Amino acid sequence: MADTKELRVRDKQEVTTSTEQTRPGRVFTPAVDIFETERNITLLADMPGVTSQGLQIDLRDGVLTLSGEVKPFEGADEAEVLIEFETGTYYRQFTLSETIDQSKIQAKFVDGVLRLVLPKVEKAIPRKITIQTV
Repeated sequence: MADTKELRVRDKQEVTTSTEQTRPGRVFTPAVDIFETERNITLLADMPGVTSQGLQIDLRDGVLTLSGEVKPFEGADEAEVLIEFETGTYYRQFTLSETIDQSKIQAKFVDGVLRLVLPKVEKAIPRKITIQTV
């Protein structure tokens, strides 16, 4: 019999902070996967319910900030019967090292998943040194 794994839905993780918020509503931490190759670091952030117009990516002083707003889906003439999809704002920050070429960062947003490609600077990319024989 094949080995099977149970699929588990991960609940939204609400940000808990002791600081005061200036906006009403809940703030969630998006789930993130990070992959690395010799040339790039790729970051995938899961932000379901966020539209490309509601997504903001900010890079300032070496800190990459992701934020996106999830608005209610019901129309003006609809009454809530059951609401399981929570609305609020996604927010997460990353401090970038000197190995990232910040001027060449690329972003794609498809089906609620943000894909950031963070290219490494040339001096950080490993290379082989050829040996010359005399």
